Amino acid sequence: MAYTADKPQQAPSADELRARIPGWGVDLDPKDRPAVPREQNLPTGAHWDFPERQPETWPRERSIEHKFLTPVFGTSSPPRGVSGAMRKHAYRAYSEARAAHWLLLLAADRVDAWESHLRSFVTLHLDNPVTETGVLSELSHHPVASRLGQKRADLSHQWIDPLIVAGPWVAAGGAAYLGIRTLVRRRRA
Repeated sequence: MAYTADKPQQAPSADELRARIPGWGVDLDPKDRPAVPREQNLPTGAHWDFPERQPETWPRERSIEHKFLTPVFGTSSPPRGVSGAMRKHAYRAYSEARAAHWLLLLAADRVDAWESHLRSFVTLHLDNPVTETGVLSELSHHPVASRLGQKRADLSHQWIDPLIVAGPWVAAGGAAYLGIRTLVRRRRA
């Protein structure tokens, strides 16, 4: 038994397993394995043993389990801001086998979404939550029939969707109103 002082039993021999379990060990002989030709080291014509590495234009986040990055990696969205710092910390501090690693990455995604919303305010090209959520297409493509009698996964949380989508916008509008009102009162005083 594992984690006890008892001496473990010896593993059964291959002959005992073959006698007891039908079909056990059928792939022990390389002649019987269909993948053996792929496992042979045949000449491929490649001019390298290891592919050329893609250059790192910025320090990439990498798992602590791996010695180096894969030869090719994504460069579409470099880590930036608070979310980038959270991602770097997740890769630097925790193994990919730990829940903390993945929870930090999930939290970084949420923070990145908020950073994008805030960036949209700064650039004066505001996000449009009505069109981005697909509400207009929902209204034009059988809105009632698509919801009644269906086993859609989104039906269980549809009651809170308006709060999640509109809540940040209402909060941001309220904060802007209070900020402008405070500035106007200070100028009058």
